[in-house]
Amino acid sequence: MSATTIARQCTLCEAHCGILVTVEDAQVTRIEGNPDDVLSQGYICPKATAMGGLHHDPDRLRTPMRRAGDGFEPIGWDEAFREIGQRLRAVRSAYGPSAIGMYLGNPAAHSSSVIYGALLRVVLLTRNFFSASSIDQFPQEFVAWRMFGSNVLMPVIDIDRTDRLVILGANPAVSNGSITTMPNAKQRIKDVRGRGGQVVVIDPRRTETARLADQHVAVSPGGDVYLLLAMLHVLVAENLCDEKAIRAQCTGWEQLRELVAEATPEQMAPHAGVDADTIRGLARDHAAASSAVLYARIGVCQQVTGTLTHWLVNTINAVTGNLDRAGGQMFATPPIDAARFAKYLPMGYGAWTDRSGAYKSFRSELPVAVLADEILTEGDGRIRAMITYAGNPVLSTPQRGRLGAALDSLDFYVAVDMYITETTRHADIILPPISPLEREDVNILFPVFSVRNNLRYDARVFDPPADGLEDWQIMARLITEMVPMPVRRFTGRALNGLFEQFSPVRLATAGVATGPYGVLRRGRKGLTVAKARASAGGIDLGPLLPRLRALIGTKDHKVHLAPEDFLAATRTLLDDARAGSALTTPADGYDLKLIGRRHLRSNNSWLHNVPAMVKGRDRCTALMHPDDATDRGLTHGEPVTVTSPTGSIVVPLEVSDDIRAGTVAIPHGWGHREPGVGWTVAAALPGANVNLLHDPSLTDTFSGNAAVNNTWVAITRAPADAVIEEHVQRAWTSGGSVRVAQYE
Repeated sequence: MSATTIARQCTLCEAHCGILVTVEDAQVTRIEGNPDDVLSQGYICPKATAMGGLHHDPDRLRTPMRRAGDGFEPIGWDEAFREIGQRLRAVRSAYGPSAIGMYLGNPAAHSSSVIYGALLRVVLLTRNFFSASSIDQFPQEFVAWRMFGSNVLMPVIDIDRTDRLVILGANPAVSNGSITTMPNAKQRIKDVRGRGGQVVVIDPRRTETARLADQHVAVSPGGDVYLLLAMLHVLVAENLCDEKAIRAQCTGWEQLRELVAEATPEQMAPHAGVDADTIRGLARDHAAASSAVLYARIGVCQQVTGTLTHWLVNTINAVTGNLDRAGGQMFATPPIDAARFAKYLPMGYGAWTDRSGAYKSFRSELPVAVLADEILTEGDGRIRAMITYAGNPVLSTPQRGRLGAALDSLDFYVAVDMYITETTRHADIILPPISPLEREDVNILFPVFSVRNNLRYDARVFDPPADGLEDWQIMARLITEMVPMPVRRFTGRALNGLFEQFSPVRLATAGVATGPYGVLRRGRKGLTVAKARASAGGIDLGPLLPRLRALIGTKDHKVHLAPEDFLAATRTLLDDARAGSALTTPADGYDLKLIGRRHLRSNNSWLHNVPAMVKGRDRCTALMHPDDATDRGLTHGEPVTVTSPTGSIVVPLEVSDDIRAGTVAIPHGWGHREPGVGWTVAAALPGANVNLLHDPSLTDTFSGNAAVNNTWVAITRAPADAVIEEHVQRAWTSGGSVRVAQYE
C-alpha cells in the first residue's frame, strides 16, 4: 500500500501547529511540520510527533467500559447510554439537578466539541460545574470582565510587531503561548531581538524563555504584584504615561494615581525581591519603547494575588499607550467573532456559592478547589453523581489527596476519556471518544487568541471505526439521556437525529459564513470552511487590528482602570507591606517557596503513556539552588522528601543555579501510582503528585483560582526506605550535575 500524507494540526496544546502526517499500511510512519501552515510555518515541538503514538497506543480505550469488581468490562454504546441515563435521572429525581456535578478538562477546549460540552452543562441545570479554568486562568478572565466588560476579552500580545517584550510567570519557549497562541514562540522571541527590540523575563527560575532574553529578573515567588505596583508608581511619578490615550480609552486614572503614590520602588523592593534600581529601569524602558507589551500567564495566575497581578499587567500596558495598538496588547478578529457577542453573556459572579459560602460562582461555575468537599461533605446540596470530560483532576488539582475517595463515594460517576486514568479509574462507566487523528474539525476557540488572524481546517488522517463516536456525539447522546421521561420516549430519537445534522464542523461552517470575513458579508470573495479545507495550510487573515471600541462591553464603553474592589484589596496589600508584613507567612519549619515548572515533552499528564515523550532522565525533580542544597547537606540526584503543611512527596533532587535561592520548582502531572490505572507506560514511571503539597483552601482572592504557586515547603534527605525507584537514583547520580537545558 502506498504512503499518503495528510495536512492537519497537532491538537495537543494551544499552539495547534500545522503538521503533515504520513501513513502507510494503516500506521503513522512520520509526522513533520507543515511549511505551508499560515501560523506555525513548518515548526513543531516534540509533542506533535506523539500523535501517532497516541493513536496506536494499545492502552487507549476503543469501546465503552463498565465497572466490574475491581476492574472494567466492555459494553456496547446503547447499553452504556441507557444505564447512564437511568442512573443520572434517578439521582436528579431524588436529590435535584445540583446533585449532579460536572468537570470539564483542558483537552475538551482543544476541539470544537467543547460546544456540546457547554450545552450538556446547560441541560444539567446544575450549580456544581467545574473546569480546569479555575486551576489556570480564572484571574485573567476575571480581570478582562472587570476592565473590558467580558471575560473573553483577554488581550493577546502582538509579539510579531513589538519592540519590547516583558514576560512574567510564563514560559512560551516551552508552552508556545497560552491565551496568546503563537507557534514557534522561541523564534518569535528571537525575532524581537533580531529587529533591535528587547526581551525581559521576570521569573524566579531562569527558564528556557529567560535564556533567550536580554534580561532575566529573578523575582521572589509572589513578588510580582509588588514589582508591578512599583513600576506603576515610577510611570506616574515621572510623568511617563500616555495621558492622551488614557483619557480617550479609560476611566479611573485619578484613583489609580492616588493608589500608587506611595508604592515606591524602595518600599516594594523587599517584597518583590528585586532591587529598586532594577524596578525603575523596567518602568522607564517600558515607557521609552516605541511599542511594548507585558505578558503574564499561569505562573502569576496561580497565586492569591493572581487577579491583582493581571489587572496591573493590563493597566501598565494601557497607561503607556500599548493597549489596542500594534506591538502591544491587542484583540484578534477571528473568523467566528465570538468575542463580539460574549459581552452580552452574564458572568453570574456570586449568583451562588459553594455550600460553605466561601467561594463565589464565576461565569456560572465554582472553583475546582472545592470539588472534593462538595462531594464528601454530608447534607443538602451534596454532589452524588459526577460527569468528567477529558480531565484528570485527581492529578491536576489540589484536593489534599481526597478526590479519589470522593469519587468512590458517589452514587454514580461517568467519565468521557480515552484512558483509565488516576481519575477515571473511579468511574462506573467510561465512554472513550475516537482518536484525534480520526476527527475532522475547525477550531473556533484558539483563533480568538492567536497572534495573527487565521482560519485552519483539521482533516481526518484515518476513517473512524464504525462503532466509534466523536466527543461531540457522546456529549449529544448524554444530553438526550437527560431529557426527562415520558418526553424523552417520544423525542429521544428525534433529538439524536437532530444533533447528527449539527456537527461542530457544520456549526463552524455557518459561523464562518456569517462572520466578519464570511460570504454573507463579502460575497463570493468571502471566507468559507471549504476554502480552508482546500488550502495547503489554512488561510491567513492578516495581522491584528485595533478593535477594542467595537468589542468593549462596559456600560460606558471605557476601560476601567480602577475597579473599587481591586483598589481596596491593593490598599490592604500596601498597608501590610508598609507595616513590614509578608504576603504569606511560613508555618514553623517551612522555609522554601514551591513553584511549578513545565517541560516541552509534557502537557499535564496527557502524554506520559507515549514512550517517546517520557524517555531519558526523570523530569519530576525538585529543582533547588546550590546554596540551599549546601545549607541542607543535600547533593544532586539523591532522593529528598518535600513536605508542606498539607502533605509530603519523595522525588530526586536537581541542583542548579537556574533557580532563585529560597525557591524550589517541581512539575505537576506526575505520580501515576494509583492501582488500576490503565496507563502501562505511565504507571512504570517515577514521579510524584505535587498537588498533594498544595492547600486547596489557598486561592486567588477574587476568582477562587487555586494558588499552587508560592506554597511553603521544607526539603530534607529522604529516609533510606523512602519509596523511590532505584533506577531513578542511579540515572541521576551517574550523570553528575545536569542543566535542564540539556534534556529539554
